Amino acid sequence: MARYTGPKVKISRRLNVNIFENDKGQRLLDRKPYPPGEHGRARRRQPSEYLIQLQEKQKAKYIYGVLEKQFSNLYKEATRQQGVTGENLLRMLEQRLDNVAFRAGWASTRPQARQFVGHGLVKVNGKRVDIPSYRVRKGDVVTLNDKARGMIVIRHNLDTIDRRTPDWLEVGDDGFQATVRELPTRSQIDVPVREQLIVELYSK
Repeated sequence: MARYTGPKVKISRRLNVNIFENDKGQRLLDRKPYPPGEHGRARRRQPSEYLIQLQEKQKAKYIYGVLEKQFSNLYKEATRQQGVTGENLLRMLEQRLDNVAFRAGWASTRPQARQFVGHGLVKVNGKRVDIPSYRVRKGDVVTLNDKARGMIVIRHNLDTIDRRTPDWLEVGDDGFQATVRELPTRSQIDVPVREQLIVELYSK
Protein backbone atom coordinates (compact mmCIF):
# COMPACT_ATOMS: atom_id res chain seq x y z
CA MET A 1 0.00 0.00 0.00
CA ALA A 2 1.82 3.12 -1.22
CA ARG A 3 1.77 6.17 1.01
CA TYR A 4 3.93 9.12 1.97
CA THR A 5 6.23 8.22 4.87
CA GLY A 6 8.56 11.22 4.94
CA PRO A 7 8.76 14.08 7.47
CA LYS A 8 5.25 15.47 7.84
CA VAL A 9 5.98 18.70 9.68
CA LYS A 10 8.44 19.82 7.00
CA ILE A 11 5.73 19.41 4.38
CA SER A 12 3.36 21.55 6.44
CA ARG A 13 5.99 24.27 6.94
CA ARG A 14 6.96 24.27 3.27
CA LEU A 15 3.33 24.72 2.16
CA ASN A 16 2.40 26.88 5.19
CA VAL A 17 -0.64 24.71 5.94
CA ASN A 18 -1.16 22.12 8.68
CA ILE A 19 -1.48 19.41 6.05
CA PHE A 20 -1.99 16.46 8.38
CA GLU A 21 -4.19 18.39 10.85
CA ASN A 22 -2.25 17.23 13.89
CA ASP A 23 -1.40 19.19 17.03
CA LYS A 24 2.34 18.90 16.54
CA GLY A 25 2.15 20.40 13.06
CA GLN A 26 0.01 23.32 14.22
CA ARG A 27 2.28 24.08 17.18
CA LEU A 28 5.35 24.17 14.96
CA LEU A 29 3.64 26.32 12.33
CA ASP A 30 2.70 28.80 15.05
CA ARG A 31 6.28 28.82 16.36
CA LYS A 32 8.08 28.74 13.00
CA PRO A 33 5.85 30.31 10.33
CA TYR A 34 8.50 30.05 7.62
CA PRO A 35 9.82 27.28 5.35
CA PRO A 36 12.27 24.70 6.74
CA GLY A 37 15.97 24.75 6.01
CA GLU A 38 18.96 27.03 6.55
CA HIS A 39 17.49 29.88 4.52
CA GLY A 40 13.90 29.50 5.61
CA ARG A 41 13.83 32.83 7.44
CA ALA A 42 15.48 34.73 4.60
CA ARG A 43 13.36 36.88 2.32
CA ARG A 44 12.78 35.06 -0.91
CA ARG A 45 11.89 36.16 -4.39
CA GLN A 46 8.28 36.53 -5.38
CA PRO A 47 7.11 32.95 -6.17
CA SER A 48 6.48 32.21 -9.81
CA GLU A 49 3.03 31.39 -11.18
CA TYR A 50 4.17 27.82 -11.76
CA LEU A 51 5.36 27.43 -8.16
CA ILE A 52 2.06 28.70 -6.78
CA GLN A 53 0.13 26.25 -8.96
CA LEU A 54 2.45 23.39 -8.02
CA GLN A 55 2.05 24.12 -4.31
CA GLU A 56 -1.75 23.93 -4.60
CA LYS A 57 -1.44 20.51 -6.22
CA GLN A 58 0.97 19.38 -3.50
CA LYS A 59 -1.45 20.56 -0.80
CA ALA A 60 -4.28 18.47 -2.24
CA LYS A 61 -2.03 15.42 -2.68
CA TYR A 62 -0.72 15.47 0.88
CA ILE A 63 -4.03 16.37 2.52
CA TYR A 64 -5.77 13.35 1.00
CA GLY A 65 -2.74 11.04 1.04
CA VAL A 66 -2.65 10.49 -2.72
CA LEU A 67 0.53 9.83 -4.70
CA GLU A 68 1.39 11.51 -8.00
CA LYS A 69 0.14 8.83 -10.38
CA GLN A 70 -3.15 8.42 -8.49
CA PHE A 71 -3.66 12.16 -8.46
CA SER A 72 -2.94 12.48 -12.17
CA ASN A 73 -5.42 9.68 -12.97
CA LEU A 74 -8.08 11.37 -10.82
CA TYR A 75 -7.54 14.64 -12.67
CA LYS A 76 -7.94 12.92 -16.04
CA GLU A 77 -11.18 11.36 -14.81
CA ALA A 78 -12.37 14.74 -13.53
CA THR A 79 -11.85 16.30 -16.97
CA ARG A 80 -14.10 13.66 -18.53
CA GLN A 81 -16.99 14.35 -16.15
CA GLN A 82 -19.61 17.02 -16.62
CA GLY A 83 -19.22 20.18 -14.57
CA VAL A 84 -16.22 22.14 -13.32
CA THR A 85 -13.05 20.05 -13.46
CA GLY A 86 -11.55 21.38 -10.22
CA GLU A 87 -14.73 20.76 -8.25
CA ASN A 88 -15.04 17.27 -9.76
CA LEU A 89 -11.50 16.52 -8.59
CA LEU A 90 -12.12 17.64 -5.01
CA ARG A 91 -15.43 15.76 -4.92
CA MET A 92 -13.75 12.49 -5.87
CA LEU A 93 -11.06 13.04 -3.24
CA GLU A 94 -13.75 13.66 -0.60
CA GLN A 95 -15.50 10.44 -1.61
CA ARG A 96 -12.50 8.33 -0.57
CA LEU A 97 -13.40 5.88 2.17
CA ASP A 98 -10.54 6.97 4.42
CA ASN A 99 -11.74 10.57 4.13
CA VAL A 100 -15.27 9.51 5.11
CA ALA A 101 -13.85 7.79 8.20
CA PHE A 102 -12.01 11.00 9.02
CA ARG A 103 -15.04 13.22 8.41
CA ALA A 104 -17.20 10.97 10.59
CA GLY A 105 -14.90 11.68 13.54
CA TRP A 106 -13.57 8.13 13.92
CA ALA A 107 -9.97 9.22 13.34
CA SER A 108 -8.02 12.25 14.47
CA THR A 109 -6.17 12.51 11.15
CA ARG A 110 -6.59 11.17 7.63
CA PRO A 111 -3.49 8.94 7.94
CA GLN A 112 -5.07 7.38 11.03
CA ALA A 113 -8.35 6.92 9.11
CA ARG A 114 -6.39 5.27 6.29
CA GLN A 115 -4.92 2.86 8.83
CA PHE A 116 -8.36 1.98 10.22
CA VAL A 117 -9.66 1.22 6.73
CA GLY A 118 -6.55 -0.77 5.80
CA HIS A 119 -6.97 -2.91 8.92
CA GLY A 120 -10.49 -3.84 7.86
CA LEU A 121 -12.35 -1.96 10.59
CA VAL A 122 -14.77 -0.24 8.20
CA LYS A 123 -17.76 -1.64 6.34
CA VAL A 124 -19.70 -0.21 3.40
CA ASN A 125 -23.30 -1.37 3.15
CA GLY A 126 -22.48 -4.21 5.53
CA LYS A 127 -19.44 -5.48 3.62
CA ARG A 128 -15.86 -5.15 4.82
CA VAL A 129 -13.82 -2.79 2.64
CA ASP A 130 -10.09 -2.39 3.30
CA ILE A 131 -9.22 -0.13 0.35
CA PRO A 132 -8.69 3.48 1.52
CA SER A 133 -9.24 4.86 -2.00
CA TYR A 134 -12.64 3.12 -2.33
CA ARG A 135 -15.08 5.77 -3.53
CA VAL A 136 -18.40 5.96 -1.72
CA ARG A 137 -21.61 6.83 -3.54
CA LYS A 138 -24.84 8.54 -2.62
CA GLY A 139 -26.86 6.34 -0.28
CA ASP A 140 -23.91 4.26 0.94
CA VAL A 141 -23.93 3.42 4.65
CA VAL A 142 -20.46 3.31 6.20
CA THR A 143 -20.09 1.65 9.61
CA LEU A 144 -17.45 0.46 12.04
CA ASN A 145 -17.27 -3.26 12.78
CA ASP A 146 -17.75 -4.68 16.27
CA LYS A 147 -14.03 -4.75 17.02
CA ALA A 148 -13.63 -1.08 16.11
CA ARG A 149 -16.59 -0.02 18.24
CA GLY A 150 -14.77 -1.32 21.30
CA MET A 151 -11.43 0.29 20.53
CA ILE A 152 -10.36 2.93 23.04
CA VAL A 153 -8.72 5.15 20.42
CA ILE A 154 -11.91 5.37 18.34
CA ARG A 155 -14.13 5.99 21.36
CA HIS A 156 -11.68 8.66 22.51
CA ASN A 157 -11.79 10.34 19.09
CA LEU A 158 -15.60 10.33 19.06
CA ASP A 159 -15.72 11.85 22.55
CA THR A 160 -13.02 14.49 22.16
CA ILE A 161 -12.73 15.59 18.53
CA ASP A 162 -14.64 18.80 17.97
CA ARG A 163 -15.02 18.54 14.21
CA ARG A 164 -18.19 19.53 12.40
CA THR A 165 -19.66 16.74 10.26
CA PRO A 166 -20.16 17.99 6.68
CA ASP A 167 -23.71 18.34 5.43
CA TRP A 168 -23.26 15.59 2.84
CA LEU A 169 -22.78 13.04 5.63
CA GLU A 170 -25.28 11.97 8.27
CA VAL A 171 -23.84 10.35 11.39
CA GLY A 172 -25.97 8.01 13.53
CA ASP A 173 -25.90 4.89 15.69
CA ASP A 174 -24.07 6.73 18.50
CA GLY A 175 -21.49 7.97 16.01
CA PHE A 176 -20.58 4.54 14.62
CA GLN A 177 -22.45 4.96 11.33
CA ALA A 178 -22.17 7.52 8.53
CA THR A 179 -24.62 7.71 5.64
CA VAL A 180 -23.74 9.50 2.39
CA ARG A 181 -26.76 11.78 1.98
CA GLU A 182 -25.47 13.34 -1.24
CA LEU A 183 -22.25 13.84 -3.13
CA PRO A 184 -20.30 16.79 -1.70
CA THR A 185 -20.41 20.20 -3.36
CA ARG A 186 -17.52 22.67 -3.31
CA SER A 187 -19.12 24.74 -0.56
CA GLN A 188 -19.18 21.63 1.67
CA ILE A 189 -15.46 20.84 1.21
CA ASP A 190 -13.41 22.80 3.72
CA VAL A 191 -9.87 22.20 2.48
CA PRO A 192 -7.41 25.10 1.94
CA VAL A 193 -6.91 24.33 -1.74
CA ARG A 194 -7.50 26.58 -4.76
CA GLU A 195 -8.48 23.89 -7.22
CA GLN A 196 -8.53 26.22 -10.23
CA LEU A 197 -4.76 26.62 -9.93
CA ILE A 198 -4.41 22.83 -10.13
CA VAL A 199 -6.45 22.83 -13.32
CA GLU A 200 -4.24 25.58 -14.75
CA LEU A 201 -1.12 23.58 -13.84
CA TYR A 202 -2.31 20.45 -15.65
CA SER A 203 -3.54 22.51 -18.60
CA LYS A 204 -0.05 23.76 -19.48
